[in-house]
Amino acid sequence: MIVTFGEALVDMIQMPDGRFGAALGGSVCNFTLAAARQSLALTYLNPLSQDAFGHGFADLLQGAGVTLASSDRSACPTALAIVTLDADKTPSYAFHRQGVADRDITPRQACAALPPGTRLFHTGGLALVPDDLDKALTLIRAARAAGALMSIDANMRPLACADLARYAAGVQAALRHADLIKVSEEDLLHLGFGGPDPLAQASALFATLPVRLIALTLGAQGALLLTRTASVRIAPPSGLAVVDTVGCGDCFLAGLVASLAGQDLLSAVALDRATAPALEQAGRYAVAAASLNAMREGCNPPSRAQVEAFLQPVGRAA
Repeated sequence: MIVTFGEALVDMIQMPDGRFGAALGGSVCNFTLAAARQSLALTYLNPLSQDAFGHGFADLLQGAGVTLASSDRSACPTALAIVTLDADKTPSYAFHRQGVADRDITPRQACAALPPGTRLFHTGGLALVPDDLDKALTLIRAARAAGALMSIDANMRPLACADLARYAAGVQAALRHADLIKVSEEDLLHLGFGGPDPLAQASALFATLPVRLIALTLGAQGALLLTRTASVRIAPPSGLAVVDTVGCGDCFLAGLVASLAGQDLLSAVALDRATAPALEQAGRYAVAAASLNAMREGCNPPSRAQVEAFLQPVGRAA
């Protein structure tokens, strides 16, 4: 079982005509949905709102087979993110997250909701902002003590916190507990590991963190997967009709976890022994999942069958 903890918020996405359309999202919620569509067993810990968006999230997640840790709904509203796209269709965000439902949970309540038998615990994104960091760290330690493998997506959003240095320090504190880390080039820059060579900068994380596998997303340039003994670079497929890139990183990580699980690599020992061919297979699957999402509006993760078909030459042409 995979357990997730983090934001569920509504992306208000700018349309070409200037209007905004609502899409259910949030980094951790996107990952939860994307992993469930890969036929993995998921439990989502955070409360959902009793408002219309909260009911929408419940329908979306439960429709994909996700277990909600609590059937109780928060009286707080659902969080919002205003998403604008640049000329390259890359999103930027402005957040409205004071007094919202996904944050309406105490550390004690979160730890009590942690189900037994958790194989992988995943968090990151806005769960790591300074105001919520202690809650996230408490839950991370509890999951680790229960024997879970730890996955953390840095996914830093500087506009969500006025004190970037404090924010970065908190994210680094969380990453010290991670077995699997996903970062972008922008994340590395905010964390103090920026530079002209992405491979060298990502590799520098091994010197300060006990991480076993690092997934570095490179946008249109694909991705890098690194362990302490192997590294592979995955190029994106050519000719993609990109609609936007909202949620692509979340779909990438869900695809990566799904492939690792399929190869029986979701354990500390297995990750340490992962070979370059195994990483290549996982990386190709992850990039395929992200590519399919990029051809859709908002975050609309593909199913396992769709990813497998995309990886076949005939399926991709179709």
